Amino acid sequence: MLKLDVIFKRVFGNDNNKAIISAFVSDLLEIPRDSIKAIYINNVELTPEYLEQKFSRLDLKLDVDGRIVNIEMQVNFEPDFKERTLFYWSKLYSEELKAGEEYGELKHTICINIINFDLFGCENYHSSFKVLESERGELLTDKFSIHFFELKKLSKFKKNKRMEDGLNLINAETEGDLMAIQQSTTIPEVKDTIVMLRQLSADEKVRQEAYYREKRLHDEASALGHARREGMLDTLADLVKKGLITVSQAAEEANMSVSEFETKTGALV
Repeated sequence: MLKLDVIFKRVFGNDNNKAIISAFVSDLLEIPRDSIKAIYINNVELTPEYLEQKFSRLDLKLDVDGRIVNIEMQVNFEPDFKERTLFYWSKLYSEELKAGEEYGELKHTICINIINFDLFGCENYHSSFKVLESERGELLTDKFSIHFFELKKLSKFKKNKRMEDGLNLINAETEGDLMAIQQSTTIPEVKDTIVMLRQLSADEKVRQEAYYREKRLHDEASALGHARREGMLDTLADLVKKGLITVSQAAEEANMSVSEFETKTGALV
């Protein structure tokens, strides 16, 4: 549902849904809702070319009261995701400075990453990063913020009910999930979003878009999984060749039979 980029963009990339967007952003960032005076939405067009892309990311850029807020949804694991997020934050931060402006006019830039995989070795689903001096803990600047929300940890850790209602809504995959959220939430905008999701699911055009995007995402997951397995096999084969582990140990690590491992690695061992 909402984890699918085409659905997420239809809900959170729609100017008519600013109340929903405002509620979602304020709950994720734990800022007062009435502090958000204006939201400007960019880069949300759904083109046929976008639907056909196999490897894609959802980026929703907002101007929230002079703060640059970028929301990214990433369903499949991607190597170097932390570094890519930092790089993307730096681009957002620097491109806002116009010619002739002073550095002090750079805007508070916030990256929100909603990810469908585990990235950090902690139980908390929410990780918030700032730039601090390593010994004194002194804040270098208040213009840097990067947040990660790990959806797979939602059921294991409880922190903030309002935050979790919004994230659980993104994580919902069945009508039963939506009903459970609808019955437990006290947030009007979450209930409004559930109504909207049901309307979208009844739209034939949207269902077709969702079908194509799900297929592309499955292709992406398969391609990345294959690449990781191939890389692991090369490493294991090298260890066998150097005599550091046996073929049977390598096959067990790769979750293969010895014959399958030897066939896959060929002349490498």
